[in-house]
Amino acid sequence: MKTLLAATALTLLLAACGGAETADNSAGSAAANLTTQPDGSDTAMNTDVMMNGTVAQTPVTAAEFVNQAAASDQFEIKSSQLAATKSASPAVKAYAAMLIAEHTKSTNELTAAAAQGTPAVTPSPVMTAEQTANLAALDKAPRGAEFDKLYAQLQVPAHQNALALLQGYAVRGDQPMLKSFASKTAPVVQKHLTEAQGMAAK
Repeated sequence: MKTLLAATALTLLLAACGGAETADNSAGSAAANLTTQPDGSDTAMNTDVMMNGTVAQTPVTAAEFVNQAAASDQFEIKSSQLAATKSASPAVKAYAAMLIAEHTKSTNELTAAAAQGTPAVTPSPVMTAEQTANLAALDKAPRGAEFDKLYAQLQVPAHQNALALLQGYAVRGDQPMLKSFASKTAPVVQKHLTEAQGMAAK
């Protein structure tokens, strides 16, 4: 009986050690999935951890990506059109004019890239409830400094979301032309984000 108990204990001990080894191997596998990006950061490809540190729920189908990217452009354009008439700051107006020009260009390039895919996709942008509410809040905000503050604050999460969308599709997307568009456009949006963060901090 004592021999049987000893053998059972030994078996349980070995199983526990094997479990620990399996956990170590899993950790090693997760580390192996990290890919070094051009900026030197490590991106966990299997969980879509983006270069800006966010975790994106990235659409991998062309239609989803195109519609979300086009909706993001629409929000930037419409919110910046409001800034053109309601802002009291030359710096904010200049930033808004730049966003209108560059997001209009982005929409045109997105549409062209989507048309070259197989199957071709036509953008059908519908802004999210959050984008619609933010646009309404900007429309109702008093002209001048109060509008400028809100506009700058809203540009930060809007560009963070757009950047995560682009970076995610560039990695996991299903159409090469759109992946190329996403890769090319992400640094532009990163620049917009950096400038927005600077404005919001003032």
